[in-house]
Amino acid sequence: MTSLDSFEIPLIQATNENLKGYGYLVDDYDQTEIEITTWPKKGWRDIEKGTGNEGGITEGPFETWWQGDILYGRNNAVEHKSDYDKDGQYLLGYSCHPKEANENSLKSDPKQIFIWHVNYHPDGGQLFFPNNNEPFISPLALPGDDMYLKKFKAFYCDGSKGLYIHANIWHEGVFPLKGKSTFRCKQGKVHARVSVDLYEEFQSYIFFKTSIKK
Repeated sequence: MTSLDSFEIPLIQATNENLKGYGYLVDDYDQTEIEITTWPKKGWRDIEKGTGNEGGITEGPFETWWQGDILYGRNNAVEHKSDYDKDGQYLLGYSCHPKEANENSLKSDPKQIFIWHVNYHPDGGQLFFPNNNEPFISPLALPGDDMYLKKFKAFYCDGSKGLYIHANIWHEGVFPLKGKSTFRCKQGKVHARVSVDLYEEFQSYIFFKTSIKK
């Protein structure tokens, strides 16, 4: 389904080659270090060496679950205080056009996923590692506040590895293809977040298919 208020982005297989610049695939959660970004200087005086990057990391399960046509998530690694968090949970996406979505629908596995919101973390990277080897998709775009919809690609991960994304990469969590999934998650503890409501800013949602054409 394509309409004036929805924009399809390509779905591609996640490999270390095509993830260059965005992040990389991870075999070992415990051995993966999270990059922490040094606090940006405001004027011409430099941040003192060895400071501005001491916030450390935080860890916790990232939970996702489909409720009818709607996908919800909860990041237990961080506190939830922003306007985009409702009672500690995110509304991540939809399996149909958001205007037609129904929590009470008898859904089948989603053939496509619509998203309404994206964000990035300027303070550090983030790692998602599936607990049960379940496939998932992550829509990503390279850094820059002058973002636009065509910058996004959806990366299909088969569930055998985790996904690490660098600081400043536009993303919106992870999207499982059925039921309820839990991911091990760790990221910068400051948890600075820059967000965009896609429909408010672009009058359009992003959507992507859930299977790659062969």
